Amino acid sequence: MKTPLRPASALIAVMAAAAVLVVALAAPASAHRNDESYVYLDVGDDSLSGRVELPYPDLRSVFDFRLQGSEDDLRAEIEANLAMLQAYALAETEIGADGTSWELTFEGYELLEEGGSDEDGLGYVILPFTVDLPLDSVPQLIDITFTPFLDEIDDRNNIALVANDWKRGVVEEETNELLIIDASSRSGTIDLGNPDQWRNFTRSIDLGVDHIRTGPDHIFFILVLLLTSVLVLRSGSWAPSPSFGYSLGRLVIVATMFTIAHSITFTLAGLDLIPLPSSKFVESLIALSIGAAALHNLRPIFGHREWTLAFAFGLFHGMGFAGLIEDLDINRSTQLVSLLGRNVGIEIGQLVIIAITFPGLYLLRRTRAYRPLLYTASIGLALISGIWVIERVFEVDAGINGAIDKAVLWPRSLVVAILFTIAAAAFREWEKRNGTLLPIGGTAPADDAEPEPEPEPALV
Repeated sequence: MKTPLRPASALIAVMAAAAVLVVALAAPASAHRNDESYVYLDVGDDSLSGRVELPYPDLRSVFDFRLQGSEDDLRAEIEANLAMLQAYALAETEIGADGTSWELTFEGYELLEEGGSDEDGLGYVILPFTVDLPLDSVPQLIDITFTPFLDEIDDRNNIALVANDWKRGVVEEETNELLIIDASSRSGTIDLGNPDQWRNFTRSIDLGVDHIRTGPDHIFFILVLLLTSVLVLRSGSWAPSPSFGYSLGRLVIVATMFTIAHSITFTLAGLDLIPLPSSKFVESLIALSIGAAALHNLRPIFGHREWTLAFAFGLFHGMGFAGLIEDLDINRSTQLVSLLGRNVGIEIGQLVIIAITFPGLYLLRRTRAYRPLLYTASIGLALISGIWVIERVFEVDAGINGAIDKAVLWPRSLVVAILFTIAAAAFREWEKRNGTLLPIGGTAPADDAEPEPEPEPALV
C-alpha cells in the first residue's frame, strides 16, 4: 500500500516549491545610451539637488578630450579640466519655477563607468550639484532648461529625470524619462505629481528585500543560525533533531528574536531617537556576529539559547539597516512609511533565505554528511567573519569580497539552493536504503521515521 505523504514531507515540498517560485528582483535597466546627456534630480521636502551626466563620446568630440587609458589616466584628465566642465554644465542647465531660475552649485565629480577606457570607450562624467532653493518646500512643477551639446552636435536629445523623491515613491530611478529636450525644444516643465505614500511603502519593501539579497554579511548570519536549527544537543554534542516541528519551532524562535531586535534599533535609530554609531563600528560588529554564531556551532556554550545570540547581534544589524535612510531629507510621516516598508522587505528577504535553505538542511540532518558540513561551513564562516572584522576595523581590502558577492549573487544562489535540496533528498534516500541514517537526538517521535508495519490479520 502506498505510504501517505507525512505533514513534514508535505511542508518541505511546499517550502521548496515556494522557493522555486521566488522571482529575482530585476536590477533597474540603465537609461544610458552614450549619445545623450542627462540631468537627474533628487527631491527632498525642502531641498533639491541632482547631477549632470555627460557622455565620453561627446566630450571627445566637442572638447577634444582623450578619455583613454587607465582609470587614473581618465581621472587625471577630468580633474585638470574639471573647472571648465562645471562651468559648461552650469551654463547649459537652468532649474527653477514660475519664471525664476535658482542658483546651482557644482562640486566634485564621479565616473559612471569605473575602470579604464580605450579610444572609443563609453562612459559618463557625473557632475553633482545642489540647488539654492528660495522656497520653504520643493514645488510640484519644476522648469528645466538643459542644453549640453545641442548646438555642437546635430540631432541630439537630452533627458531630464527624477532619481529620488521619497514622498512619491521614487527611489534610485534610472529609466523614467520625464522630459526629452532637443534643439527645437530646449526647456520644459516636470510635474512631480502628488505625494504617494503607498508607492513609497511598496518601493521601500523592494529596497529592504534588495538589501538582504545583496548583503552577504546578513545572509551569512542567517545561514550560520540555520545550520543548527535542524539539530539538538545531546550530551554536549549535536545530533539530528527529533522532528520537523521541533526544528521549525526552534527556527521560528531564533528568527523572531532576530526580527524583534533589529526592528527595535532600526526604528529607533531611523527616527533619530537613539544615536547611530559610526558605520565602521556597526559593520565591524555585524561581521563579528557571524563569527560568534559560527563558534557557537562548533562549541555550543549557549545550549539551545541561540536566540540570545540572534537578539543581541540583531540589535547591531538593525543599526546597519538604519544607516540606509540616515541621510534622507524626508519628513517624519514619510520616514515612518519608509521604515515600515524596509522592515517588511527585510523580513521577506530573511524568509526567502530560510525557505530556500531549510528544506535541504532538514533532509540532510540524519545523514553522515551533516556533521562535516556543519563544521566545515561554521569554520569557513568564522574565517570570513575574522577577515571582515580586520577589513572594517583597519579599512583594508583583503580581496575576498568580489568572490563572495559572486557566490551569493541572485538568482544564482537560488539555483544553488534548489540543487542542494535535490542532492540532499537523493543522498538521504541513499542513506535510508543502506540503513545508515543516524538516530534522532531527542525523545519526541521522529516524523520522518519508518512507519510501523501494519499487523497481520488474525486467523479465526
